Parts: sequence; C-alpha cells; structure tokens
Amino acid sequence: MQLNIAPPIIQQLLTDSEKDGIQKLVVGAVICQNNKFLLLERVPSDSMGGFVGIPSGTVEAGEDLLTALAREVQEETGLLVTAVLKYLRSFDWISSSGKRTRHFNFLVEVKEGEIKLSPSEHQAYYWVALSDTAFTTLNISDATKAVLKAVSQ
Repeated sequence: MQLNIAPPIIQQLLTDSEKDGIQKLVVGAVICQNNKFLLLERVPSDSMGGFVGIPSGTVEAGEDLLTALAREVQEETGLLVTAVLKYLRSFDWISSSGKRTRHFNFLVEVKEGEIKLSPSEHQAYYWVALSDTAFTTLNISDATKAVLKAVSQ
C-alpha cells in the first residue's frame, strides 16, 4: 500500500486526539472514481441505521490508523486499498456507547473489483457526485458531506 502521508502527520492527529479527551478513534475512506464517491447505506437495525456514509470503522486496540483504514475498506466493501493519498479532515461525535469519538477521513485509491457489502452492516451502495440529486436526498450527515466537499479543496 502506497502512503502519501508523512508519519509525523499521523502522530500529530493521535496526539491532538489524546489532548482533546477523545476516547474512540474511527477511520473513514473516501473512494472517488469518475468524480463520484462510494457511499454505503447502513442497515436499519445497525448503529446509525439508515445513514449513508463512506466506508469507515473503529480503530482496534494496538492498530495504527492506516492499517485500520485498509482493513475497514476491505471488510465493508471487499475492495483493497492500494494508496492512501491524503488526510482530509476529522469530525467529532458521541458514540452510541457515550464515548467521545473522532472520525479521521482519508482519500484513498482502491484496486478495481466487485463491491461486496457485509449484509449485517450495509444494505446498499451508491456512486454519487456532489452535483447529483442523490447528494441532497440521501440520508448523508452534514459532517460526511463536508468531508466529501474537502476532496476538491
């Protein structure tokens, strides 16, 4: 996996999170092809059911951010990350368990392949451009919309 992010940047993200009292780390992958973003719709019975967002998940104990990022993309989509192009931005929220959570978002490239969703987590996927009607009609959080808009900044 090609990394275009210097290790000191990752270390600074972790240091800042600790200073800010963040209790849980989550990573998200922005996958863009032909000016469209891959978005996944959560099953209604899961945490944040019905929301549409980027492939993402919790960083496990002892796991670094970029390893977790590649693992989550593969688990949620079946796709393999070939490059982490850049860090986009983060947003904070309170998890369903009440933990202060920071969601780090990265622009990635993936190897072409068939998207295979985990039916226990996601019920559909979409390729959506910022200019598509779906960008405003799907149940996408404002924080996720801001991350997607940051790709072109």
